[in-house]
Amino acid sequence: MNRNDQQYLVEKIRTQYVEKEHSALDELKELDNKVKRPAKVFGYIFGSIAAIIMGAGMSLVMTDIGATVGIGAPMVPGIVIGVVGMLMAIVNYPVYKGILSSRRKKYADKIIALSDKIMSK
Repeated sequence: MNRNDQQYLVEKIRTQYVEKEHSALDELKELDNKVKRPAKVFGYIFGSIAAIIMGAGMSLVMTDIGATVGIGAPMVPGIVIGVVGMLMAIVNYPVYKGILSSRRKKYADKIIALSDKIMSK
């Protein structure tokens, strides 16, 4: 291992133990995450639930699970459940965008002021 590689490794390890200063850029990143996180969490959870519901409807229609569960004619309930899940999946993105835009409006002044402060340095 040559001298440059050793220095790089030493610096890499050292940065893990040195107290990091909190800068305005770090604060801007935290604010940006604060804006986006609730919308992302909603989108992932609601979308997953929608996919599970849609899959349950598809399973009722395409397999014999309905007979196992005790549903005599699983076609109609399976289609209804699948369509409900599909509608939930379709609505997921507009709701996500709505949450994101309302959060952006709420934090826009803080983010603009902080980004102007950083860019003016």
